[in-house]
Amino acid sequence: MKWRGRRGSDNIEDRRGQSSRPVFRSRLPGGFGSGSGRSRRPGGFGGAGRRIALPRSRLGMIVLFAVMVIGALSQGGLLDDMGGGMGGGGTGGGGSGLAPSGGTATLSQTQREAGEFVSVVLADTEEVWAERFRAELGRPYDPPRLVLFTGAVRSACGGATSAAGPFYCPADRRAYLDTAFFDELSQRLGAEGDFAAAYVIAHEIGHHVEHELGVLDRARAAQAEAASPDAANAVQVRVELQADCLAGVWAMRAQERFGSLEPGDVDEALNAAARIGDDALQREAGQVVRPETFQHGTSAQRRAWFQRGFEGGTIASCDSFADGAL
Repeated sequence: MKWRGRRGSDNIEDRRGQSSRPVFRSRLPGGFGSGSGRSRRPGGFGGAGRRIALPRSRLGMIVLFAVMVIGALSQGGLLDDMGGGMGGGGTGGGGSGLAPSGGTATLSQTQREAGEFVSVVLADTEEVWAERFRAELGRPYDPPRLVLFTGAVRSACGGATSAAGPFYCPADRRAYLDTAFFDELSQRLGAEGDFAAAYVIAHEIGHHVEHELGVLDRARAAQAEAASPDAANAVQVRVELQADCLAGVWAMRAQERFGSLEPGDVDEALNAAARIGDDALQREAGQVVRPETFQHGTSAQRRAWFQRGFEGGTIASCDSFADGAL
């Protein structure tokens, strides 16, 4: 992915190096959180054989399974992951838009570079979705903030650690991200490349787009009225697949607008999607595959919905709630 020397976002908050002892709730109310024993995972796609240096994480495989999630947070409840912030300057000719939001933490070169990368990808999403909202909806796009953190963080949806993976919190309109997750994505899951990391970011911002469209509120209401946990899980699958599709829209429009894709990026995206399907992760964990517990979709579904967004290039092409969509 071509990202160096380009404009970064001003909507980054860098909380890395700040101590945070999140107050956890036994259950986050009104969220799309995973069920007992389940976790969220990110969808992602690998860049063209080149990956940026990212901070290493030594989380165990059990924690990794919990980390491999991409969901979204509803008012007061955990649905997904991600946030932004960071304190490094831009590289090359473009500013990163990064500024520390408090404290004087010293960041390593790899941490600074990871933050600059996140900032550029976030800026790309801002431009793409601003154009799509004008063109398709005739209204402005209100972008989210993105919080970068290390270890643990507090949000309006509750406290979380890095083991929860990236997430989005509708209550404070922020995505939260510990960039150490990118190493887990590439080293443990085999989803290598900077574009895999970009996909994680785009998926989380996809949840913000859903929030802007009212999808998360409607999904939450549908889950509250669901006749069973299995039915509630089915609603969550549609939320996650739509975010995958919106990530595909972003990738297509970013290529059109910035020429940011390199050969192999899309193929690596599809490979990453296959590795983070619910069925694949359950097999990896040595579990029996139980479709009724799925909350993100199968490997085939995640691949298909990213591809659908990449080929369609519109918000309208991503209606995972339409009759017969799945």
